Amino acid sequence: MDQRLNLEQLEPNAYKAMYGLEKYPCTTQLSATHRYLIMVRASQLNGCAFCLDMHTREARAHGETKQRLYLLNA
Repeated sequence: MDQRLNLEQLEPNAYKAMYGLEKYPCTTQLSATHRYLIMVRASQLNGCAFCLDMHTREARAHGETKQRLYLLNA
């Protein structure tokens, strides 16, 4: 398996912009549940298995149900 690119080292400005996009929902009145669902859905759309796994685990740890996660892409 090939090593994943380290975007933070390769393109620090792009990494900073992406990190800002991820942190923006925390500044809104969205509930934590909705923020996690948004992150999971964005990972589905991007096709990123690593992020999908990470955000799904985070959502489950914060009380999201399996059923809602299973149906998110519907």
